[in-house]
Amino acid sequence: MTSMVDWEVAVATGARLAGEGPSVTPTEAEACVAELRAGADRSTGLVRDYTGLAAAEHTAPVLVVDRAAWVRANAESFATLLEPVAAKLTEHRGAPTGLALAVGSRVTGAEVGLVLGFLGSKVLGQFDPFHDPAGRLLLVAPNIVHVERELGAVPSDFRLWVCLHEETHRVQFTAVPWMREHLEQEIGRLTETIEPAKMTEDIIGRVAEAVRGQGGSLAEAMSTPEQREILDRVTGVMSLLEGHADVVMDGVGPSVIPTVASIRAAFNRRRRGTGSIDRLLRRLLGMEAKMAQYRDGAVFVRAVVDKVGMEQFNAVWASPDHLPSKDEIHAPDAWVARVLG
Repeated sequence: MTSMVDWEVAVATGARLAGEGPSVTPTEAEACVAELRAGADRSTGLVRDYTGLAAAEHTAPVLVVDRAAWVRANAESFATLLEPVAAKLTEHRGAPTGLALAVGSRVTGAEVGLVLGFLGSKVLGQFDPFHDPAGRLLLVAPNIVHVERELGAVPSDFRLWVCLHEETHRVQFTAVPWMREHLEQEIGRLTETIEPAKMTEDIIGRVAEAVRGQGGSLAEAMSTPEQREILDRVTGVMSLLEGHADVVMDGVGPSVIPTVASIRAAFNRRRRGTGSIDRLLRRLLGMEAKMAQYRDGAVFVRAVVDKVGMEQFNAVWASPDHLPSKDEIHAPDAWVARVLG
C-alpha cells in the first residue's frame, strides 16, 4: 500500500534538501559522536535521580546520526504509520497502476521529501517510540553542532543539555511501557475516522487559510471535528511529554552544566528570531504548535510539582486515565483535583 509514496524519492529529496550541515574535521566529528553517546548514557541516571523514573535496561538504543540518516529513519516511520491510511484510500479509489502509479508516487515522494528535508536540518534529537522492538533515540550531530556554534555555547555543556531532554523521552517510554500502545491506539482511532470521499471537501480553502495565517497547521486545516477531538487528546499527551523533558533538562542542568542559564536564554532568543519564511514553514508543519507544547507542558509540570511534589506528580504515569487533557494542561489544579483528589 505504501507504494503510493515513493519512499526512496522522499529520502533522496529530503537528504539533498537537508544538506550535510556545518563543516567539521574528522577529529571533531569523532569527538562529537563520542560526547553525545557519553552524554546520553550519563543522562539516564540523572533523569532517574531527578524524576524517580527508571528506564528499562537494554532497550531503545541511542543512535548518533547525520541528517540523511534522520531523514531515512523518519521516512521508515511515516511509511509504517501511513500504511492504514493508504489502504483506506486504495479501497475507496482503487489502486493506481502503471504510469499513474509511477508518476504519482514519485510526486508524493518528492513532496514528503521536502518536509523531511526542512525538518532534518532543524531537529536536534528525537525519540521514535514506534521503531521495533522498543523504540530508538536519535541524536542529530550536525544540527547540534550547528546550533551550539550559532549560540556561542560551550559544546560539552550544550550537548549534555540536549541529551538530558532527549534521554528523558527515552525514559518516559521505557519506564512507562503502556505509553507506546496508548499513542498507537490514538493513531488507530484517527485512521478509523478518515473518510476518503470527504478528504478533498473544502480542503483547498482550509489550507489557504492556514497559509494566510488565519488557521493553524496543515494537519489542523485538514481535520474534522472528530479528528480534532482525538488530536486534542494527543496534544495533551505530547505537551506533558515535552514539558516534562524541558523541566528535567532545566532542573538537572544547574548541578551538572555550568552554563545552563545562558544556554536556555540564548536558545529561547533563537526560537523567537527566525525569519518570516521560516516562521511560515514552521506554522504550516505544526512546529509552532510543538513550541507551544514545550512551553505549556513545562508550566503544567512545574505547577503540579510545586504543589504536590515529584513523587505525587508521578501518578501521571500510572495509567492512560491519569494523563492530562488538553484543557488540564492549562489548568493544573483541575488535574490535581481529578487524579489526586
